[in-house]
Amino acid sequence: TQSTWGIYESSPIVVVMEGQSHWKERLAFSALGVVGGAAAMWLCQRRQHKQAAVVVDYHQPVPGKVADTEILSEQFVRNIQFFGEEGQKKVARSLVVIVGLGGVGSHCAFALARSGVEHIRLIDFDRVSLSSLNRHAVATRADVGLSKVETIRRHFLEFVPHANIEAMDQLYDAESADLLLSGNPAFVVDCIDNIDTKIHLLTYCKQHNIRVISSCGAGAKADPTRLHIADISETNDDELARAVRKGLKKHGITEGVPVIFSSEKSQRKLLPLQRHQEMDPENFRPLPNFRVRIIPVLGTMPAIMGNAIASYVLCHLAEQPFKPLAAEKLNLSTYQRQFQVLGNRERKFGADPSLFQFNVDDIEYVFTDVWKARSALSKSRNSLELTRWDRSKPASISNVILLTSGEAAIHDKKSIDDYDPEFVQKVIATLAEAERHYVY
Repeated sequence: TQSTWGIYESSPIVVVMEGQSHWKERLAFSALGVVGGAAAMWLCQRRQHKQAAVVVDYHQPVPGKVADTEILSEQFVRNIQFFGEEGQKKVARSLVVIVGLGGVGSHCAFALARSGVEHIRLIDFDRVSLSSLNRHAVATRADVGLSKVETIRRHFLEFVPHANIEAMDQLYDAESADLLLSGNPAFVVDCIDNIDTKIHLLTYCKQHNIRVISSCGAGAKADPTRLHIADISETNDDELARAVRKGLKKHGITEGVPVIFSSEKSQRKLLPLQRHQEMDPENFRPLPNFRVRIIPVLGTMPAIMGNAIASYVLCHLAEQPFKPLAAEKLNLSTYQRQFQVLGNRERKFGADPSLFQFNVDDIEYVFTDVWKARSALSKSRNSLELTRWDRSKPASISNVILLTSGEAAIHDKKSIDDYDPEFVQKVIATLAEAERHYVY
């Protein structure tokens, strides 16, 4: 069903009764909102004979009753109020592909379906296990042993019966990529935990200009305040992200892949093999090159990561993206020192003090939000300093760059023309975005 959205301030009351109609009931049943509902209940109770209520199947609307479009508008009214009607239409009309429907993937898919994405393709070859119930979004004990994608599809259709939920019960690999990623998806969500498969999927998406976001390691982590959405080049303290970075680099990809990762140090280690597995661990792999040893997972972390990915995807689908804060906030003394360093550098170059408009809050924004606490040139996190990008212009939000102290010393003596043109364009684009997002 193609949705047509409209905003309704109150909830339509839909009641279908068997037996003869009565004018008082028709009047009450046409009412909207809480008052109408209360009136309908009062009149029903006054009837001289009992009549059985019939459940309305919204997927097969009753002729003459509230149309499917009105029901959908009310079901997704909070999203419509957030994104606007046009934004929610873009969300609804998008195809989102999710590869890997474990803890992270199932919660991401659940949030996307709840938010009105009407075409979702679920890809996973695995089955629901009893031990996965601590982190799966919808699976129950009755689903253990069943296909993950079919289980999710069945549950989703209970609350979004109009949606096209494709359950692809198969393994993503090089041979199946063209088929599984067909249909011009608006977004691909990578929730695979096998490194080689993950690298292939991300490489495929980059090579085919498909928007993608990847989930890094949720296992052995516990602190949700250490979760970040950032470019793959900006990740740290995440072993899966490190391995993926190395693999993507072999394909010429060093950046341009957004990921969610945790900067928390792992709280637990991989569990040892059980005695019966030690003799021949290869026999216990679900597939060749897949991990045998199990990593402890606190069920809350995959859920939070999945919902965070869904929020990122939804805002992009509605063309209302947010700018993630990837770097962790540093202590105040760090920003105060950076403020002094930039001020000293400006005085050294004879800048007019009245033109130096920075304060410590500005330094925090530029250092952390704009440059992610990394050198714009080398991506190093060590010995960082702010300096002007273009020395012919005064220091400002749109004209300071973060470099290592050595790089800054060289930069202050050279021309912008000495840099690689691609690097120059990246800096200019970053500074323009910094100015656009800054709240004065």
